[in-house]
Amino acid sequence: MKLNRTKNATKGIIFGIFLNLYKIIIKFVMRTIMIYTLGVEYLGLDGLFVSILKMLSLAELGVGGALTFSMYKPIAENDEKSICALMKLYKTYYRIIGLVILCIGLIICPFVPKLIKSDLPSSINVYTLYLMNLMTTVISYWLFAYKNSLLHAHQRTDVISKITIVISTIQYILQIILLILLKNFYIYILISLLFQVVLNITTAIVANKMYPNYKAVGNIDKKVVRDINRRVKDLFTSKVGGVVYSSADTIVISGFLGLTTLAIFENYNYIITAIMSIINIIFLACTAGIGNSLIIESKEKNYSDFKKFTFMLTWLITICSCCILCSIQDFIYVWVGTELILSFKIVICLVIYFYVYELITIFTTYKDAAGIWHRDRYRALLSSMVNLILNIILVRYIGLYGIILSSIISLVVIAIPWLLHNLFTELFPQKIKKYSRSLFKYLISSFLIILLTILICQNIQLSHKINFIIKNIISVLVSIIVWIIIFRKTDEIKETKKLILKIIKGGIN
Repeated sequence: MKLNRTKNATKGIIFGIFLNLYKIIIKFVMRTIMIYTLGVEYLGLDGLFVSILKMLSLAELGVGGALTFSMYKPIAENDEKSICALMKLYKTYYRIIGLVILCIGLIICPFVPKLIKSDLPSSINVYTLYLMNLMTTVISYWLFAYKNSLLHAHQRTDVISKITIVISTIQYILQIILLILLKNFYIYILISLLFQVVLNITTAIVANKMYPNYKAVGNIDKKVVRDINRRVKDLFTSKVGGVVYSSADTIVISGFLGLTTLAIFENYNYIITAIMSIINIIFLACTAGIGNSLIIESKEKNYSDFKKFTFMLTWLITICSCCILCSIQDFIYVWVGTELILSFKIVICLVIYFYVYELITIFTTYKDAAGIWHRDRYRALLSSMVNLILNIILVRYIGLYGIILSSIISLVVIAIPWLLHNLFTELFPQKIKKYSRSLFKYLISSFLIILLTILICQNIQLSHKINFIIKNIISVLVSIIVWIIIFRKTDEIKETKKLILKIIKGGIN
């Protein structure tokens, strides 16, 4: 089956961005209500449990990514028998995963209170909340989690977005009403967890209706199973590292600086993560199409696309970086007041982390689409271990600065060189020097544009609401205009223009 890559990716991007904007707005409302009804400590506690939940789920332990990758070829060849056999295999995998998570979760249960230094509300039983999170996570793996990969492999993330919007709307309405009326954190968590189960079941039902011919039956060749197991093993190591990396900051802040500091940090991190999620939707929607392209297109065509995506991504994150640096303090002031504002130096560190992290997105997208997991299996684990060790050391001396700098160092020193080496060894041999020169040119251009935008915006001294609007407009305009001026004669800007026009016209492969 030849996927209509541009059309499917465009639909995925549109609905994905709509879903993320929806979630950003509604979660902003939820955070605000929680701050003013329960207190900032509960917000910090909620952030801590989200991180612990990530540690327990381990991002599907790599099974989801391996399943999606294994389906690319059978889907391209319209091999229903192989797809059904793959579904049966992964159904078994997810049952085992749920059991493993349950056992590990129960083992670490006695240690959970030690992750909170101070500010724990007296009415809260940490063990009860932890077990609620644990059991719902386990049940979600046992309830048709493997069905989700069918939609991802067919590039139908737009369907997932639609389902999520409907289920989430009901969930958030109930949470808001009950939080205002009862001010009970247990009920808030219980509703969130129960609706995650509803989401899993609904997605499975829709997947069955869309692809009724795909049943979890049949067996596949032992050699194929061994290849899949190797990918799962490689992805497991990578995913463990990724989850530890993303959760370490929250847990270390809670353990060393307390829930209040965590809540303040999470307010900033929430805004930056919201922007990240919108950008990442673009690449999530494109992953299956890139995987399909790597199979049927030439190396030169794929390398050309890779350069094009890098150019567009660095332009996009330059725009976002300017907006964050120039306006986030005004936004926080209007939202929660002066008491929950961090220093501008910390904001600079957060933006550097944002830029580096998003730059890596294009590398990991191609790595996942090409199934380069064996070479990459220890990268995320080593990076997360370095980040965690530096976190524990530096937080004692420079507080939040140490947390953010640890993340930046681990990404720049370990993640970027490792990923580039793997990509250009497996996919684009003898191209790394040329690509590195282009990448360096983009980084210098980004730095100059960001610096220019800050110099312009620092002279604007109006009310915080007006500042926020004007500074964002200036950031976007300066970033677009100066970038176009710098690269106006390059092939990259011409290819970007073509792609944008292609998407506007409806997307034709």
